[in-house]
Amino acid sequence: MSLYLIFDVGNTRLKWAAVESTQTPSDRNKKLWAYSGSIGSKSLQSSEHRAELADYIEKTMPKPDAIGFACVAGESAIKSLKSLFPQWSDIEWQQLRGDSHYAGMRTLYADATKLGADRWAAAIGARALSNTNSLIINAGTATTIDLLGGNGVHYGGWILPGLSLMQESLQSNTAQLPLATRSSEHVGFGVSTNNAIIGGCDAAQIGAIIYATQLAKEMNHPIERIWLDGGNAKTLAAEIKKLTSLHLPPVETIEGLVLRGIWAWLVKSQ
Repeated sequence: MSLYLIFDVGNTRLKWAAVESTQTPSDRNKKLWAYSGSIGSKSLQSSEHRAELADYIEKTMPKPDAIGFACVAGESAIKSLKSLFPQWSDIEWQQLRGDSHYAGMRTLYADATKLGADRWAAAIGARALSNTNSLIINAGTATTIDLLGGNGVHYGGWILPGLSLMQESLQSNTAQLPLATRSSEHVGFGVSTNNAIIGGCDAAQIGAIIYATQLAKEMNHPIERIWLDGGNAKTLAAEIKKLTSLHLPPVETIEGLVLRGIWAWLVKSQ
């Protein structure tokens, strides 16, 4: 039995997981990851934190047979990541990029080298779960929305500021708007400045999702499933559930979609 170690290095969080070869990327078992964890991506900048992370992983799990990763945090983060396990120097680090080949899929991006590795990994992860027309949303520091056809074609997508970035931008660039805080009272049009900001930012995110489903339909790829991942996934899912009159396609929150995609790609690369 083989063990695969995978890393998803985002702008805010570094997520890692290990999976056994007896499992498959299409498995939706909640206890899918044999070992997993998450820390702030900035921890890679500290030699002390890198040492702690490496020591923790090494003591938690057996030596892996392969290591795969995707990174959108820059070359310095990649260099720091690869320095974690000098004792495993015989293992090649395999990097998934936006132009990495994956059988049965292709992107229409004009320059696939410019496609974010996290977006491509999430698309692969969604493909491993279903062969339907899908809208793939990663609601993190940025919110990315991508259209993946049931034919395996990635038709492109959008990138917009995430919920926190939207709220922080209003605070930073206006004289009288505070940093809003989410509360259970938020619903519909805001009758306080705080709720007006929260509601407005939610509406911008959800509006983009609704527009994407309509556009996909006009392209003859009507959405059958919306996959939702990222730090703000549960928040957006809860707001979308309130919009029952819109009859949106089924929305499924799924943690670790990027990790799942790296895993699926790594398995096929062996």
